[in-house]
Amino acid sequence: MEYATILIEKLINYLPNIAGALATLIIGFWLVGWVTKLVRHAMTRRKIDETVQPFLASLVDVGLKVLLLLSVAGMFGIETTSFIAIFSALAVSVGLALQGNLGHFASGVLILLFKPYKVGDLVSISGNTGTVDAIQVFNTHLLTPDNRRVIIPNGVVTSGVVINISGQGIIRVDMTFGISYGADIDQARAVILEVAAASPIILKDPPVDIYVTQLADSSVNFAVRPWCKSEHFWDTYFYMHENIKKAFDK
Repeated sequence: MEYATILIEKLINYLPNIAGALATLIIGFWLVGWVTKLVRHAMTRRKIDETVQPFLASLVDVGLKVLLLLSVAGMFGIETTSFIAIFSALAVSVGLALQGNLGHFASGVLILLFKPYKVGDLVSISGNTGTVDAIQVFNTHLLTPDNRRVIIPNGVVTSGVVINISGQGIIRVDMTFGISYGADIDQARAVILEVAAASPIILKDPPVDIYVTQLADSSVNFAVRPWCKSEHFWDTYFYMHENIKKAFDK
C-alpha cells in the first residue's frame, strides 16, 4: 500500500505536466501540419518545381516535429542536451558519409529554383549536348540525338559551363560548306540561299548569313548561318547538309 500511495502521489504531481505535454503535442502537431501546408502553398505560388516541393515540405515537417518532441521531453524534466548531442553526431556522420551526394542535392535544389534550363531544352553540359529529359534532385538526364541517355551529377552542372541552346527561343545554326576553286562563288551563294528559302523551318528574319571564311588547300569554304526556332536546331542542321549537297550536284 505504501508503494501504491507513493505512486499515486507522483502521478498526481505529474498530472499537470502530463496534461500540458498532451495539450502541447496535440496543438503542436496541428500547428506543424498547418505550417507545412502553408509552406506547400507558398512554394506553389512561387512556382517552385514540383519535383522538389514534396522533399522541402517533408524536411520542414520532420524538423518541426523533432523540435516539438524535444520540447515535450523537456516538460517532463528529461535532459534534452544528450538527445541534441546524439542528433548532432548523427547529422555530422551522415553528412560526412554523403558529402558528395549532399553537394549534388544542394546543386539540384539551386537548379530547380533558378531554372538555368528546363525539361525539353536543348543544352550542352560538360561537352554533352542533348535535350533535357529530367531534372532530379541529384542529377540531370539528357537525351542525345543518337538516343543515348546521359546522366550528369548536378554538382558538375553548377560548377561548370552550361550552354542553353533553347534559352532564347531562336538560334543560329553555324555550318561550313566547301566548293572547289573552279566553282563560281556567287552561284554557290545563290544556290545556298535558294535551299534555305525553300525550308519551312528556317526563319526569313534574321536573314541567312553566307560568307567566304577560308581558302583551304582544296576548297573555298563558306560559313552558312541560318536562323530557326530552338526546337528546330537539328532539323535545320540536317536539312541544310542534305539539300545543299543535292543542289550542288545539280
